[in-house]
Amino acid sequence: MITTSFSAALQRFNQVLESTEASTREQPLPLQQGMEAALAMFRQVQQQGQDVYLAGNGGSAALVAHAQNDLVNKARLRAHVLHEPSVLTCMSNDYGYPHAYAHLLDRFLRAGDLLVAVSSSGRSANILEAVEAARRHGATVLTLSGFAAANPLRALGDINLWLPSDDFGEVEVGHQLLLHYLSDALV
Repeated sequence: MITTSFSAALQRFNQVLESTEASTREQPLPLQQGMEAALAMFRQVQQQGQDVYLAGNGGSAALVAHAQNDLVNKARLRAHVLHEPSVLTCMSNDYGYPHAYAHLLDRFLRAGDLLVAVSSSGRSANILEAVEAARRHGATVLTLSGFAAANPLRALGDINLWLPSDDFGEVEVGHQLLLHYLSDALV
């Protein structure tokens, strides 16, 4: 049985969105400035003919797959998810799941590409290792996370977007909204 009214849930979600924070690796940014910086990262990839790679687990994998659709169809970017089942299970089997995305990125990434790394908790080992791989290859990194303010992913991106909630649904829907905004702004 649902114990919270829809109106109350909507009010709470609006509070989460209004409290969303942006930062670089060094300092906090006003949210609008952070979104503009994230948009500039996508535009640079678009202008230079680079690629976007998107990584997430579970619900975050589903939302980055949706973002891939929008980036390819609307923004006309070369965007790739890293969780295609046969290649992900191959890498997971051969190197272990925590290392699978990093090994894929070691094979695909070029300097100037963009990694969009999404983890609700900001603690997923395979996402953190993917960011390290992106750094090794000179790619830029956009992170989206939630839960604890001190989660490790939140400090690793060139631009980091963090939603202050420990509710998976709020964080995932918020991440989807942010990615929709960015892909729509590229058109």
